Amino acid sequence: MTDTQRPYRAICFDLDGTLLPMDLDEFMQSYFKIIYDFMSTRGIDGGAFLEALQRGTRAMVVHDDGATNEEAFWTEFFKHADPEAADWEALLTEFYEGPFGELGAGVTPNPATAQALETLRAKGYPLVLTTMPMFPPQAVRWRLQWAGVDPDWLERLTTYDNSTTVKPQPRYYAENVAALGVNGDDVLMVGNNTVEDLAFMDIGADGYLITDWLLDPTEGFDLDRVKHGSMEDFARWVETLPPCANPATDIDPGSIARATAEAVLAANTTAAADAEAAARYARSSADNAPFPATAKE
Repeated sequence: MTDTQRPYRAICFDLDGTLLPMDLDEFMQSYFKIIYDFMSTRGIDGGAFLEALQRGTRAMVVHDDGATNEEAFWTEFFKHADPEAADWEALLTEFYEGPFGELGAGVTPNPATAQALETLRAKGYPLVLTTMPMFPPQAVRWRLQWAGVDPDWLERLTTYDNSTTVKPQPRYYAENVAALGVNGDDVLMVGNNTVEDLAFMDIGADGYLITDWLLDPTEGFDLDRVKHGSMEDFARWVETLPPCANPATDIDPGSIARATAEAVLAANTTAAADAEAAARYARSSADNAPFPATAKE
């Protein structure tokens, strides 16, 4: 592994398995149960709701029309749920602002996570959360809090309302480079998934793999290709970084025009960024997501 330190202008972080120490499949099962119960107590058929939720979730992964993931979700959701049956957006807002937060009760944050981020902030590095953008903002903020991270430490959070695609699509990362107003090689991506997170390297970013909850979908990634270590290792490593000499400024927290993202791709792609392969991976992940059986039938 070559430990060359670039003059980073921003640091991007994955959430699940990186900042947030949890088993994602177990979390999703708890999430489905609590949202099923929430809807059922309000007179909504929980099974039918989960079906519509699953369909809308898959739509966020497979659409390629320039709409935000939020728009793709609701368009598909209303093909499977009666728009007049409830004030759906109000219900989901109530859920994510309240019961969703209870899911973090059993999470024990890793103190090294906050330590690493505080060190980077003290050195002047802008921090961005590049998590899978399939949740609304409040849900993402809850999950950061479970990790012991103040959401306000990060200048951009990818959520379903400000993103038009998902990992590992090259355009997802291009949107974030555009939002930062930098080049791809100005960024360090910190994640735990050798496919979803390291796809950022295809448009020039450097990478650091957190190995505590390492995911290697290809089952053969050579860790020596990138910097890697536990979150504790990462916290020690960031101590060695110099102060940020030229931080990204005016970071855009909102959605990015498709043409802008495409221009970033054209200017920054350094490897054979295979958008179709990324799309197949994302579709396969959506089709194999741990939804309850009643939502897959």
